[in-house]
Amino acid sequence: MTCRGKPGPLTQRLACSLGGPRLRQLCGGRRPRSRRNLLLGTACAIYLGFLVSQVGRASTPPPGPGPGPGQAAAGRPPRSSRDTARGAPFPEIPLDGTLAPPEEARDNGSTVQPNVVYITLRSRRSKPAHIRGTVRPKRRKKHAAGLARDAWLRPPSPPPQEAAPRAAYAAAAAAVPGSAREARPAEAGEGGESHIRMYSGRAPAWLSRDDLRAMRLLADGAAAGLQPRASPGGPPRLLLLLGAGAPAAAGAPCGPRPCALLKQPLDTSEVFAFHLDRILGLNRTLPSVSRKAEFIQGGHPCPAIFWDPSLAPASNDTHSSVKLTWGIYQRLLKQNCWLNGRVPKPEWGCTEVHHYEWSKMALFDFLLQIYNRLDTNCCGFRPRKEDTCVQNGLKPNCGDPSSVPLAHIVQRTHDPRHLVFIDNKGFFDRSEDNLNFKLLEGIKEFPESAVSVLKSQHLRQKLLQSLFLDKVYWESQGGRQGIEKLIDVIEQRARILLTYINAHGVKVVPMNE
Repeated sequence: MTCRGKPGPLTQRLACSLGGPRLRQLCGGRRPRSRRNLLLGTACAIYLGFLVSQVGRASTPPPGPGPGPGQAAAGRPPRSSRDTARGAPFPEIPLDGTLAPPEEARDNGSTVQPNVVYITLRSRRSKPAHIRGTVRPKRRKKHAAGLARDAWLRPPSPPPQEAAPRAAYAAAAAAVPGSAREARPAEAGEGGESHIRMYSGRAPAWLSRDDLRAMRLLADGAAAGLQPRASPGGPPRLLLLLGAGAPAAAGAPCGPRPCALLKQPLDTSEVFAFHLDRILGLNRTLPSVSRKAEFIQGGHPCPAIFWDPSLAPASNDTHSSVKLTWGIYQRLLKQNCWLNGRVPKPEWGCTEVHHYEWSKMALFDFLLQIYNRLDTNCCGFRPRKEDTCVQNGLKPNCGDPSSVPLAHIVQRTHDPRHLVFIDNKGFFDRSEDNLNFKLLEGIKEFPESAVSVLKSQHLRQKLLQSLFLDKVYWESQGGRQGIEKLIDVIEQRARILLTYINAHGVKVVPMNE
């Protein structure tokens, strides 16, 4: 059979395939006619189905600006992108903002594999602790580190009705004849703002309402008068009377009027100690802020510490309401006085102080390297000539440590079980190879609340948030950059303390007695 004419390619292929020798061979076999017809019909149906599918594909218009004149199905709408999304290989993954479907890449002209799902992950950048309203640190004026003990005071401006000379406050805050001198009110912030700044709706959780009231009073309260405070063997101190009214009598305590104890500018670590104490959950220090006063030489801020009239009377030589030596103190640690409600026996020699108070004091003093309580003779480290123990000639007295007296061990009159941490002058320039581990001697347990803060990696953030409240202190330390350097020291000592706890098997127990 010959295929004449010039039919279309599909028609010619169909006719030649049906009329060729294959068909004659299939029809001329010896098989039965019924079976032969069935096989022939099946083959033809399959072949026709294949040809029809090929014809349908050939009639589809190619992509272009418009359909050609000889193309069928010109009005057929193109396939929508929803069909492609419906046939995605991972239908269970939602195509939200984090997933980009393959159609987007196909629109950009790039070649896309049919089984690829594009996932875009938003990188989460770690930021440091953000403090709202951080002020730009002011450049500090360089001044000598070793100020004279009485050089930080200058005589205040006397009232016009008094004829007392200006030198009444010159040397060491000598006794003021008659009544206490009038002082100028505290300098208010710009626009009458408080020096205790708070830009959020609530203060940090570790500061109580009483703490905030005391801080505002210390920072912004008007100075109604001044009284000298005796300090044997130490720098002069002043009692700053706060509030309105007539000045108190000379030599009398603060009385009903609140007052603050002013120290020299070199003792500004008292402010840092107050915030660290609250963050660690110890709550043993008195509220303290930095305050500027016109009678301070050079205008340097000095720490103002809230005066608590409930403190028990202290002796003049050790400034303690509980007289102890190092040897007696070590014996008390072994007796576990008042632990678990157990009343100590008289022969144990216990004081009224609870056993856990010594653990809290040791941890606090080690972080700040305060030595004037448990190591008054500086026997556990190499002191400098500026340290009090060297200036008072106490360094050589380390031969018999058991007889060295403890200092600044103070209680409240109505609460003798707990201690009050006073004179918290810390040292941030103590190197790691010169830390005073004598402060930890005899301590077998530490408070769980404080240790958990040291382990939580949130100490820096909390200190920044807390210290930012005190505007004068923040700026006096050089802003955030200066505060960060102080926190670096405390964090490094915290890591050393945690290593000490693990190495010596010190227990960490809850101390909520």
